[in-house]
Amino acid sequence: MSVRLLESLATTSALADAFSDTAVVSGMLRFETALARAEARAGLVPSLVADAVAAVTADAFDAAAIAQASRGSGTIAIAFLEALVARVQADAPAAAPFVHFGATSQDVTDTALILCVRRARDIIEPDHARLAASLRRLSDRHRDTVMLARTLLQPAAPTTFGLKAAGWFGAVSRSHATLSNAFGDACVAQFGGPSGTLAALGPLGPSVAQSLAQDLDLACPAAPWHTHRDRLAALVASCGVYAGSLAKIARDVSLLMQFEVGEASEPGGGSSSMPHKRNPSGCALVLAAATRLPGLVSAFLTGMVQEHERGIGGWHAEAVTIADAIQSTGSALAATADLVESLTVDPDRMRRNLAATHGVVFAERALNLLAPSLGRDTAKRIVADAVATASQGAGTFSAALLANGDAAAALTPAQKADLDNPETYLGAAEPFRRRLLDDHRG
Repeated sequence: MSVRLLESLATTSALADAFSDTAVVSGMLRFETALARAEARAGLVPSLVADAVAAVTADAFDAAAIAQASRGSGTIAIAFLEALVARVQADAPAAAPFVHFGATSQDVTDTALILCVRRARDIIEPDHARLAASLRRLSDRHRDTVMLARTLLQPAAPTTFGLKAAGWFGAVSRSHATLSNAFGDACVAQFGGPSGTLAALGPLGPSVAQSLAQDLDLACPAAPWHTHRDRLAALVASCGVYAGSLAKIARDVSLLMQFEVGEASEPGGGSSSMPHKRNPSGCALVLAAATRLPGLVSAFLTGMVQEHERGIGGWHAEAVTIADAIQSTGSALAATADLVESLTVDPDRMRRNLAATHGVVFAERALNLLAPSLGRDTAKRIVADAVATASQGAGTFSAALLANGDAAAALTPAQKADLDNPETYLGAAEPFRRRLLDDHRG
């Protein structure tokens, strides 16, 4: 399927196919076929009904006509069923009265949507595995690559790029675990009939529902969920959190890619007017998706408040919201996996940027070393003077600090030698890095 131009930055071809007109019609056909089979096994309809419905293919339906008719009926199911019954009537007249027996329109559309959701999940999972493996490799490769940490966008004490990548990995892994569980919980069949009681099927209702779900390879819920949308709400909300974790990576990479920083870069894209530019285009795709998702989450949560046994308006808004949320998430994931796989890291530039601070990022270290012997107030004054000297370009922080006799006397030779050595001021960076990776190993 070709992706519409306005949606090209918000989905992928595979995910667009998963929610395409063909996929939705196929899902509704699968529901009706499975329903006829289940009811035939229960002796509720003739066996020829299932064969007649199964013989109808998706290309027999005019999606544009169904869409137009849905404006009048408030659901795509009515026009679909009219077309299905007409086709069955033409090919197997005796089967036509039994098509859709005991079901309601929302059973068809909800289950078709769930089948699309399951297909999308199968598309998303390999991209997550690819991203997780790339982040793990990136972290291991740069476990000793020292760089500036940045707090409130300002230089801070050093860290390692390996820990930064492990932090990305940890957040993505945790939020994916939640998303994966939400996908699993959401993949349940819907079959309740007009009032959610399956009254037309009598005492056979629950067993037919179970048989229907098994035919579709979906879980069978304890009861129909026409106005209970919590599973889908959890899925959409989980998409928002997962996309936020992906966007954290994109935001960091785009900042590291700035010319003034230049510590990491993705392949990027060009400019229409400035030949020298290398724009963080992959990051843009991820951040665009993360910008859209909070609104989609909010829209779905707003629609959860539905009336009695069948709502009006709330669930009518859901399908497009769910499709947009999952496609945006998958688009962000694919772009993140691509940019991490192709990320270029510049350890030398990281060193130069660290050196460009003239050592003032080690002020915390100096303060903690001097305070026990000189007192905190005196140590703060000496450190502040050394920071001011270094910030004015009059030498390094360590040189300015050691020019103070009291400071020089308070430090041991080893402390003086290591004062501006980043490798000896990384704290628990490496243990934290390993723990983040080990928490989600495999």
